[in-house]
Amino acid sequence: MSSSFKTPRSPYEKVGGLYFLGRTIDKVRLRHANMLRPDFFELMGKGFDARIMGYLELDYQRFTEFVLTGATDEQCWNYCVENGRGLNDITALIWNDFSSKRGWRDSGSEILAKFKAESGLGQRDDLQTLFEYWEVDEGRKP
Repeated sequence: MSSSFKTPRSPYEKVGGLYFLGRTIDKVRLRHANMLRPDFFELMGKGFDARIMGYLELDYQRFTEFVLTGATDEQCWNYCVENGRGLNDITALIWNDFSSKRGWRDSGSEILAKFKAESGLGQRDDLQTLFEYWEVDEGRKP
């Protein structure tokens, strides 16, 4: 795979206080620049991207179009606030707790097992959430 391909930022990095939003933004930007690792293409706008857009009550395509205007992370967050549901500390906590534990003894466990097996990490019992898996699969952690 070309060294020019990149992965999005860690799902743990917050934008507007939310996990994963910056990752969605990065995927849009990187794909547009032809720099996104191709294995991300299939699930763009689906999976976690769809979940965070649903949670924020935003349309993924419209959000993508806004990101591609050259908007900064802060401007993207402001777009979410102005066009989506109102969030407070509790609703942010609910999203962050849900998202960071996805794959651990829930309906996401099967997809986590599939991802781990496909990337040669099937034996890694320590990777119990999708976030933990991505940290290793994308080279941020051993």
